[in-house]
Amino acid sequence: MPKDALLYQRLCELGIATADRTFTPVPPDFETLCLAHDADYVQSFLDGTISDAGMRCIGLPWSKDLVTRTLIGTGSAILASRLALDLGIAVMCNGGTHHAHPGHGSGWCIFNDQAVAARSVQRDCSVGQTLFIDLDVHQGDGTAAIFHNDSSVFTFSMHCEAQSYPAILQKSDVDIPLPAGCDDLQYISTLQRVLPSLLKKVQPELVMYNAGADVHADDSLGKMALSNEGILERDRLVMKLCSEAGSVLCAAIGGGYEPDHNKIVERHVMLHKAAAEYADAFLLNTKRAKKWAAKEEAAVGKV
Repeated sequence: MPKDALLYQRLCELGIATADRTFTPVPPDFETLCLAHDADYVQSFLDGTISDAGMRCIGLPWSKDLVTRTLIGTGSAILASRLALDLGIAVMCNGGTHHAHPGHGSGWCIFNDQAVAARSVQRDCSVGQTLFIDLDVHQGDGTAAIFHNDSSVFTFSMHCEAQSYPAILQKSDVDIPLPAGCDDLQYISTLQRVLPSLLKKVQPELVMYNAGADVHADDSLGKMALSNEGILERDRLVMKLCSEAGSVLCAAIGGGYEPDHNKIVERHVMLHKAAAEYADAFLLNTKRAKKWAAKEEAAVGKV
């Protein structure tokens, strides 16, 4: 989408994105995609044999370019999850395809990027408990379906109850539906009430955060009423609580819909601003930092 490139350009202008903090993903292999999706579905999309009905559910026409874009997008999430383990936090300029289910795509989402990424680092990096924090205006239905009955992953979705999509909701481990017109104060106070106890209960090593900007009052598809400042406060709160809980965090920008893409970009910038503010705090939560701290503590104990 054009907003992804515009977002990166804006982050460069602000000095948030720099050459040494910019990373290029590679497409995932078939086996990695199948960690979160049915093999038949993955193969049918990759080779173009997916049914017309399947593509209508996704809402996009099939093309080789779409396959390439989808694989790069999923690769971005996989890369970001690995960078989060090394650096404490990593934020994408795209992502958040949370409507993709195990055996089908929907709502412009083909592969569930963060779900594939979570499963890949569990397989390759021995990641333990993972928490999905989905604050997009729409429920993370695909994510809930993928991790149903998976005790190693906890799904939390806080969304607008008045949204017409998805038509059929799934059951996350915790769902918090909020009313249409929910403003900054109601939204932040609800998140402040719910998230600390979830972090204490789940004790996640890794947090996968969908920071949808479609909660904004002027979003074309959302029905909430947050301001730019409210979105920034939300993202800062997530960063603060997760860093204090000892987790590392991988974030996707999620939804955001507006004819003027420059306005959407400014809403997505809030996530990257908050991440930059908490980068040092998250760095202390990496395994490398924790091992170093343990060695220092042991050395002090010997003195």
